[in-house]
Amino acid sequence: MARGSSRGSDTRERKWEHILACVWEDVEAEISPMFEDVRIIHRALPELDISDVDTSVEVFGKRISFPLIIAGMTGGHPKTGEINRRLAIIARKLNIGLGVGSQRAGVEDPDVRWTFEIVREEYPDGLVLANIGLPQLREGGPDLAQEVVDMVDADALAVHVNVLQEAVQLEGEADAAGFIEVLEEVSEALDVPVVLKETGAGVSAEDAKAVGDLVDGIDVGGAGGTNWAVVEAVRSKAHGETPLGYAFSSWGIPTAASILEVRGALGGGPVVIGTGGVRTGMDVAKALALGSDCAGMALPVLRKLLAEGIHGCVRFLRALAKEVKIAMLLTGSKNVKDMAKSPIVICGSLREWLESRGAPINKICRGDRREVTWFDG
Repeated sequence: MARGSSRGSDTRERKWEHILACVWEDVEAEISPMFEDVRIIHRALPELDISDVDTSVEVFGKRISFPLIIAGMTGGHPKTGEINRRLAIIARKLNIGLGVGSQRAGVEDPDVRWTFEIVREEYPDGLVLANIGLPQLREGGPDLAQEVVDMVDADALAVHVNVLQEAVQLEGEADAAGFIEVLEEVSEALDVPVVLKETGAGVSAEDAKAVGDLVDGIDVGGAGGTNWAVVEAVRSKAHGETPLGYAFSSWGIPTAASILEVRGALGGGPVVIGTGGVRTGMDVAKALALGSDCAGMALPVLRKLLAEGIHGCVRFLRALAKEVKIAMLLTGSKNVKDMAKSPIVICGSLREWLESRGAPINKICRGDRREVTWFDG
């Protein structure tokens, strides 16, 4: 992987342009994550005291108080260091997971490594996920993977795949050949769990099946939230280039569908993180009910932090956590895993999606979504 001030500077500036686009522009997908098509069956007699509801969950060897990871967003530009510091403080106050943005800039330019390292300094005992792209790992291999893990003393490594974003990006590297082999090599070499992370287009049952034995977790990164093709379109316009990304504003597998596809292919295997268009506590509850181990949230956290500071963001996330706890009470779920056993009804576009994919909808609705497998490949 090439290193040097010129390449590092280009990556650094691109990271700041991404933040500006996400904060000031409409960069969300034109399609929904399909959580609205999931109805969780209400239990009028849950036989449970809310004080006995346990929202904590163990993820990659760390127990977090609430099943949420602040998804990797930023780092690599001097101005992003303060954002990551504040995100780490928020995660520490709530004891939730925290991912960093792509660490490519920190590898290429030692001057901005601190924008990532600050996370572990502020959150010494919490769940932290490192982050690097598959294209970079194809070049740098296990040594690069270990470097980014060490940079933040990570509990796990999120290996992101963003073929759509790369294909429409001005500086993109749209070569996706050999990714599975790279993933296998890195997973075998590292001592920490490896997570395949999509960034907004979702993970299909086919892809989950292909990597299920190679990774410890899958972050579905489904469609319905931030659309990075649109983010790149915003950048292209600003640079006077054709904004190809707008053509893909509705591309991808919606998050709810992707969670079910991954579970349908792998059952109770890898940890599943439901990220993509998660905006409320009810979205988190539905992600859990569909079979996720935890949910991920990025854009709402960033915007709340910049608008209302650490205190406002903590208040927002505490309210979200309370919503999930109430939803667990109303389903008689004592713990997070129980949510996936709660009966649900699937309707609308999500039902049509599952029917077209050959999924046994009644079995899914009545069974443990963490265990119901239906995709043969």
